[in-house]
Amino acid sequence: MKIISWNVNSVRARLENIKNYIKDSSPDVLLLQEIKTQNENFPNDEFKKLGYISYVFGQKSYNGVAIISKCALNNINNSFIKDDLKQSRVITAELKLKTKTIEMINIYVPNGNPVDTEKYEYKKEWLKRFINNIKKKVQKNLNILIAGDFNIIPEEIDVHDFKRYENDALGRLEIRKKYRELINLGFKDVYRLKNKAKQEYTFWDYFAGSWQKNFGMRIDHFLLSNSLIENIKSIKINKKPRSKEKPSDHTPIELEII
Repeated sequence: MKIISWNVNSVRARLENIKNYIKDSSPDVLLLQEIKTQNENFPNDEFKKLGYISYVFGQKSYNGVAIISKCALNNINNSFIKDDLKQSRVITAELKLKTKTIEMINIYVPNGNPVDTEKYEYKKEWLKRFINNIKKKVQKNLNILIAGDFNIIPEEIDVHDFKRYENDALGRLEIRKKYRELINLGFKDVYRLKNKAKQEYTFWDYFAGSWQKNFGMRIDHFLLSNSLIENIKSIKINKKPRSKEKPSDHTPIELEII
């Protein structure tokens, strides 16, 4: 089973790219972030033509998350976290894998920049609430998959120039500690588990030739419960969509589980 996570940076602006990617890759489940559209404007019919069911938690012009799936999913939930700003940042669903019921948690974490502003405080509070909810969740379900745009650079190897980002909302120590706190609840960062020393990125800014110079960062992640590690077949960052015309600034991460 192939599960993909991708911050598409506007589902309608990138629709043709997404459809072409689906035709090429044929994912079973596609977790989308930053869809930037309300539920009623989400291109459900376009994905239905390709054989997918859409589950959407949208928001006008900003944020928004969605799951599109070849098979019907259960217990869809848009209220995993109490968000004071009422931003659409988490959607969850249950997926059956043989004898296991996996709870998929698709997230778009606040960026938090500039630091020392209310945006940074919002990010810290959001992560605190998210981690507290995961603490409760792991007591009920041992099979959890958390994926999406975390807006966190976990380690120095995960960015082209760490010095530049160590006081950024994506690379500050207290933010990276939140990521570690989450992992310590019983998860593995699947990409880093399978690629101990490899330096690859999932995001390249649109500015200053970042893509051409490979000035990127790894901020999109798959975290799997320790109980699911035995089910991993492979994980891959697919850079091809980032090279297309009018691309998202993120590229898909592809997880295969068996």
